[in-house]
Amino acid sequence: MTDSIMSKAATMEIPINSNGDTGTLPEDDSLEQDLQQVMVSGPNLNETSIVSGGYGGTAEGIIPTSSIKGPAIRYNEQFYKRIEVTGIGPNMNHSSSSSSMTAEEATKGVAVEKIEQVKKWGLNTYKCTKQMISERFGRGSRTVDLELEAQIEVLRDTKRKYESVLRLARALTNHFYNMVQTQHALGDTFADLSQKSPELRDEFGFNAETQKLLCKNGETLLGAINFFVSSINTLVNKTMEDTLMTIKLYENARLEFDAYRTDLEELSAGPKDAVTMARIETAQQQYQVQKDKYERLRSDVIIKIKFLEENKVKVMHKQLLLFHNAISAYFAGNQQQLEQTLRQFNIKLRPPGADKPSWLEEQ
Repeated sequence: MTDSIMSKAATMEIPINSNGDTGTLPEDDSLEQDLQQVMVSGPNLNETSIVSGGYGGTAEGIIPTSSIKGPAIRYNEQFYKRIEVTGIGPNMNHSSSSSSMTAEEATKGVAVEKIEQVKKWGLNTYKCTKQMISERFGRGSRTVDLELEAQIEVLRDTKRKYESVLRLARALTNHFYNMVQTQHALGDTFADLSQKSPELRDEFGFNAETQKLLCKNGETLLGAINFFVSSINTLVNKTMEDTLMTIKLYENARLEFDAYRTDLEELSAGPKDAVTMARIETAQQQYQVQKDKYERLRSDVIIKIKFLEENKVKVMHKQLLLFHNAISAYFAGNQQQLEQTLRQFNIKLRPPGADKPSWLEEQ
């Protein structure tokens, strides 16, 4: 390629006249322009000439490559056609740039959406914090349902008392379990001494049987108390807690409702220009949304408190009856009554030493 450029430059700088002598021609700027164009865009095979002679050669020695259609050039044309068909080359760059632009636009859309969410969250938090501070300092008004607020307070007080019952019942279970284990160890010791002390065999034997009977009845009573503790735990930490979570959502909705209500009232009390009217319309829509949410959660709380009260009465009626009958039968020494109480409430005791259920029971 360099040889071709130099040959072309040589033939243009030293032209041949008709007598074979070198002549002089006026300065020609076309060579400089051609060289600049070659440096910028590069040579083209169809426009490049092959110089077969030297400086003294004739014009017949210049062969344009556009007239040459050899196998190499045909192969190159087929190669570039295959590149365009398979998507390699300029088409590939266009498709990749289009896909990158689409991905970039999707990323921008997600970012804008997240920014809007953060903006809404920040505005809502600001309004709720302002409303909370106003209520705490007695400057703001709040929506109050006296009947529902009284029911919520009763529920919270009831939960605290039931938690106390649960804590004491667990303590009783632990203490009684330790006593049963002590009776079991004491019965084994008496039985061992009755075998090794012939002169006190009967006395040690009677005490060993008594301790073993107390241990058996104690395990039965432990089954009843454990069932009582499990039922109270479910009532307090699941049923009541679920209702209190709904109450918490209701209280948050009440705060948001009052915040947007106050915002609407402040806008309505101001001047009524075009900008303010647009803001009032937007505030009215937001106020309606918060009002619907508040009323829906208020209805949910009322229903859950009602069902919780009914469920609490049923559960505690059964559990208190179980606890009373089991304790009375145990301390009265009525083994049959104690076992009948467990059958009445469908309580099954695990066999001694079976702390964990077998793999068949787990299936």
